[in-house]
Amino acid sequence: MREDGDKMKITPNAPLFRDPIYDGAADPTIIWNPKEKAWWIFYTNRRASATNIGFSYIHGCDIGIASSSDGGKTWIYRGIVEGLNYEPGRNTYWAPEIVEDNGVFHMFVSYVRGIPFDWNCDRKILHYTSKDLWHWNYEETLKLTSDRVIDACVYKMPDGRWKMWYKDENNDSFSYTAYSDNLYNWKPAGAEITDCPHEGPNVFRFMDKYWMITDPWHGLGVYKSDDACNWTRCSNILKEPGKRFDDGTIGAHADVLVNNGRAYIFYFTHPEVSETERNDPDFVWEYRHRRTSLQVAELKYAGGELVCDRNMVEMDLCEPK
Repeated sequence: MREDGDKMKITPNAPLFRDPIYDGAADPTIIWNPKEKAWWIFYTNRRASATNIGFSYIHGCDIGIASSSDGGKTWIYRGIVEGLNYEPGRNTYWAPEIVEDNGVFHMFVSYVRGIPFDWNCDRKILHYTSKDLWHWNYEETLKLTSDRVIDACVYKMPDGRWKMWYKDENNDSFSYTAYSDNLYNWKPAGAEITDCPHEGPNVFRFMDKYWMITDPWHGLGVYKSDDACNWTRCSNILKEPGKRFDDGTIGAHADVLVNNGRAYIFYFTHPEVSETERNDPDFVWEYRHRRTSLQVAELKYAGGELVCDRNMVEMDLCEPK
């Protein structure tokens, strides 16, 4: 850590975080906790180290929490989100998205009943609210375009409406959209990103443009737009292996934080899975292949696109203004 003027520049650890319970931190989203004055990451707590049958390790997940009080250099495990008991039993929660509006935090999280061994199960998006980021109350189950929807992303548009992007697995795994005036009562609005199957849409504004990051499983897809409706495909990022520890493979399902004029991408990796293994449908994933790590890198604007040097990472995660 060093200081230049009023800015504190930090080289974050690599990996940024590993879950100490199941070693399966994935699908991160980052938000400022104003009460603690700390950054919090919420993530899918995949059960990588548990006994696995088929794809059971990806199910039965809680939403984990990690926090940092030193500007993002180090992160500590804090536990799991309380209050997500949609129905009795051990169930599955994935890919939290959290936004704040008038002092209330809203979580949109993917839900699957029980612990399936395969992918043949319904999936839905649930809405919860909280005033402290610890305790959550169920609000509604969103009625969207099918019974297999996951990976919500929510962004407030200039006209005051909220827009959601999500993956519809019953419709080619494209990104579909919905609108709301108040973060409740969502109205589906059709498909928007349809050039290839993908998941994990994430939208943010940076350098006077809207950007979307997706996960097409070959690095991360990048799109740009002037209106957050009509998108132009750019070059993928985080496709080539990095040199930092646990970062020598493609980046997956990410969240972008724009803070103090800089953009940081938080993503996860399967550090011990090669490209050949990843593309082999008959490959048997052992614990070392299932485990995941969270990482962070900075996004920069160059030549009309976003570029990302995952090997040289320096952050300035001051309190948001």
